[in-house]
Amino acid sequence: MEYVSGEILTDVGFKNGYIAFKEGKIVETGSGNPPKKSINKGLIVPTLVNAHTHIGDSFIREKNIDLPKNIEELVAPPNGLKHKLLREVSDEDIIEGMKKSIKIMIKNGTRYFCDFRENGILGISQLRAALKLWKINSLILSRPDSLKYDKNEVDVLLKNSDGIAISSISDWDYSELQKIARDTREKNKIFALHASERIRENIDNILDLKPNFLVHMIKASESDLIRVKENRIPIIICPRANSFYSLKPNFSLLKKVEVDLSLGTDNAMLNSPAILDEIRYIQSISRDFSIFELLNMITFGARKALNLDWNILGSNSKADFVVIDKKSLMPLYISA
Repeated sequence: MEYVSGEILTDVGFKNGYIAFKEGKIVETGSGNPPKKSINKGLIVPTLVNAHTHIGDSFIREKNIDLPKNIEELVAPPNGLKHKLLREVSDEDIIEGMKKSIKIMIKNGTRYFCDFRENGILGISQLRAALKLWKINSLILSRPDSLKYDKNEVDVLLKNSDGIAISSISDWDYSELQKIARDTREKNKIFALHASERIRENIDNILDLKPNFLVHMIKASESDLIRVKENRIPIIICPRANSFYSLKPNFSLLKKVEVDLSLGTDNAMLNSPAILDEIRYIQSISRDFSIFELLNMITFGARKALNLDWNILGSNSKADFVVIDKKSLMPLYISA
């Protein structure tokens, strides 16, 4: 039997105490000090969730390319620089880059990540190849190979992934998106999209697609956010990636509206997929959220947003936790 102690994160706050675990299972949780010396002491949280990634871009980070700081020039399909590079590079380079990002996530205590996977069925197969032998779970949200609806392609994508995630309503003919969203719902899969990132987009059109969650919403108005909150749709924000384009989430407004928030690291060509770095960055530019709120965004909140199991850190549950240093927010211990 081994013990970790400190401040245990729950979905309603921290509680002082300890966790006893053995052979990959939590045997006991208690208040105060453990019966014997703990192997680590700090903030005890569920293993982390990176709720929005594009790890297929990882190979670009090592090319030392001077990337344009304009969203359309860099990432807009089909002719943004990123998409040109994805078409030109070999499968092996893409997969190797993904493996490096997966290794970073595991090393930093991430157990789940949700990837917006470009390049149709090929993109799915590349990610599955990269995931082999690694102890990490991925929600794979695929994307059609072009900006047109093809029922046969969508059926294949939905059969081989956890759902579909598109760039934004501004990139598509809206009637095409309606068909994709409809097909995704009929298969009980996830439908998600980037929304109001560089410009404010029509909130009625966004909500009519009935997305499971939205990413960014930087340019959304207060009334837009209230509508999203009323529809119980989570928002995933990625401040480090946004900052590359000189954009910044409206933290105070997001806090005021009390929309459900999770965090992602977004494009792996811009920064590493270490989700704790996202928290440290937010703390450096904003005082709107407490450490409890931020850690909740990458643990319980993200699990709820992505419909993952969040009944954890209790007796008889899997020993699935990370001990984090309270000052540096660096992982001290990651359960096996």
